[in-house]
Amino acid sequence: MEKSQNYVELWGTAGAAPSFSHENHGESFYRFPLRVERLSGQSDLPLILAPSTLLEGIDIAEGTPLRVTGQLRSFNNRSGHGSRLVISTFAQSLEPCDDGHFNRILLSGVLCKQPTLRRTPLGRSICDMILAVNRRYGRADYLPCIAWGKVAAKIAEMQVGDRLTLEGRVQSRTYIKQTDAGSEERTAYEVSVMQLLDDEETELI
Repeated sequence: MEKSQNYVELWGTAGAAPSFSHENHGESFYRFPLRVERLSGQSDLPLILAPSTLLEGIDIAEGTPLRVTGQLRSFNNRSGHGSRLVISTFAQSLEPCDDGHFNRILLSGVLCKQPTLRRTPLGRSICDMILAVNRRYGRADYLPCIAWGKVAAKIAEMQVGDRLTLEGRVQSRTYIKQTDAGSEERTAYEVSVMQLLDDEETELI
């Protein structure tokens, strides 16, 4: 069986105190946004999902500097109108840190939808894709990814079922969704692909 890779490391500041998310097999889970600045000065707000055991002894409030490592997970939320893919970083370690910002993800999986190549109004190539990354016990996460330029053009030549290993960052963006009740602002989470890798290059993690 081919190895799947799913590793996220984020350094940033808590965007809010953790709030209760859900309970599963007797374990409580909490979520909060982590503000991670880009070099451009803009910020991403990836959603962190952490088990209560990781939060013991750590006082997290808005602005608390944190280092989080874990995996990017997807969940199909069928509550409300329609089905929505919820993307969050499942924390496997969480600790206070010095001020700093870092955003890195390594993924290895297979394309489960044909990549779509398009161009921005300024003529830059952009490619959208969904990568299926296996977990243990037969489950998988379906993670939306976006690539630019030469990397986008290369991915656009690939087919459904092809294996893809990449390095990138977890990014967030807001958009307006038109619903029966009117306009609604939502946040989308995706992986911005920086470069393609060989499987061997992820063995260092």
